[in-house]
Amino acid sequence: MHPPLEPQGPEFADMFELAPVSLWLEDYSELRRLFERWRAAGVRDLRAHLRAGPARVHECSRCIRVLRVNRRTLELYEAAEPGALVAGLGQVFRDEMFEPHLEELAQLWDGRTRFTSQTVNYSLGGRRLDIVLNAQILPGHEADWSRVLLSIEDVTARVQAQRELAASEAYARGLFEHSPVSLWVEDFGAVKRLLDDVRERGITDFRTFTDVHPEFAERCMAEIRVVDVNQRTLEMFGASDRATLLGALDRVFRDDMRASFTEQLIELWDGKLWQQREVVNYALNGDKLHVLMQFSVLPGHEPHWDLVLVSLTDITARKQAEAYLEYLGKHDVLTRLRNRSYFADEMNRLERKGPFPVAVIVADLNGLKAANDTLGHAAGDALLRRAGEVLAKAVDKPGCASRIGGDEFALLLPGTDEHGARQLVERIGELVELNNQFYGAPELSFALGTAQGRKGERLEVALGAADQRMYAAKRDYYANGPHDRRQR
Repeated sequence: MHPPLEPQGPEFADMFELAPVSLWLEDYSELRRLFERWRAAGVRDLRAHLRAGPARVHECSRCIRVLRVNRRTLELYEAAEPGALVAGLGQVFRDEMFEPHLEELAQLWDGRTRFTSQTVNYSLGGRRLDIVLNAQILPGHEADWSRVLLSIEDVTARVQAQRELAASEAYARGLFEHSPVSLWVEDFGAVKRLLDDVRERGITDFRTFTDVHPEFAERCMAEIRVVDVNQRTLEMFGASDRATLLGALDRVFRDDMRASFTEQLIELWDGKLWQQREVVNYALNGDKLHVLMQFSVLPGHEPHWDLVLVSLTDITARKQAEAYLEYLGKHDVLTRLRNRSYFADEMNRLERKGPFPVAVIVADLNGLKAANDTLGHAAGDALLRRAGEVLAKAVDKPGCASRIGGDEFALLLPGTDEHGARQLVERIGELVELNNQFYGAPELSFALGTAQGRKGERLEVALGAADQRMYAAKRDYYANGPHDRRQR
């Protein structure tokens, strides 16, 4: 098992035995003879030949004879003595060895006197060893390959560290790519340089500076470099790929965005490197997106702002729900006019602030009970909706029309005198006529009463007066036509 190492001498034997890396002295002469037989048989591409018959790789391995190994080899492979290692080579060379060993053989086939590979071995105790193998046919043995020196470097720790780093990177990338919120990695380095330049010019009141120079915010926006976005970002903004989105950022960040971005710049000026605010963006199809933006300069990048993480959470549904709840709080769902609560608040506001005079019109829908009794409540609801359409069309801002009871409506017209009120009553009559022509039966009809509220007077008094005149008009309506007063 221990023939003398060439060149002979105790000095070289000691160098081999005490080397800090695993050394193997092997005899490849039988492998060379096998290669010669295959060449004579017409084999030209060894790689294809071996892949076509994997058993041929094992045949090659059986041709290699281990002559000697050093102390470090026994330690590395957990062998008590060389004979135990040689006997256990089947445990050492297995599993992932096939492709690297095939490549080693191919390098020899191609005429190289040295070859290298990175592969996996196993110790006799079953421990995985990631190794780098370097082999050299010793000088003077090129003709028969009877002496080949192999060095094996244990790179298990390094490979494991690389494997863990790759897993960590893949984990981080997975978190980024598959996050349920839109994530943007951005470079704000140019923005910081612009702010520093302004500061160096002696500017201390940055808010006033942005008021005087609104174009500065646009310039800063143009200097932001988007490094990466995740999949949720593409879905949220309706982009097929990153290039499409990044090429259309002017359609995403527009309109109201400049004002919110200016506030973001002011906070950055004040040293706030983590921010949160609600902003409006736009999808590529033009849909408005309400988003909760969270902005953070990543740790370690505070001096230059060259790596910033921006997360955008789509809160459009929430904002729509809030808007609808706000709408319900101020509107009558059936007629889409303002409701009684809003009407009361508006009365109080106008009473305090005007402008005066304030015209008040009370309108009562004629014939609602008859429609409900004879045609059903669906027909009555339809008549109320028609009433809402007419009154909404008749009243322009800052006036408002409200449904304040089942079939009773009230209109507040700030800055409108009696003449203006009479004109509006005429306008309502014209719209009612057009509405009846379009819908037909049941007929839409209002009893109307007007009054005037002047500065220093309670608008409730004017409302009461208008209400009395409306009831007088309603009595005339039933007195002068074939209408049953019980079916008001």
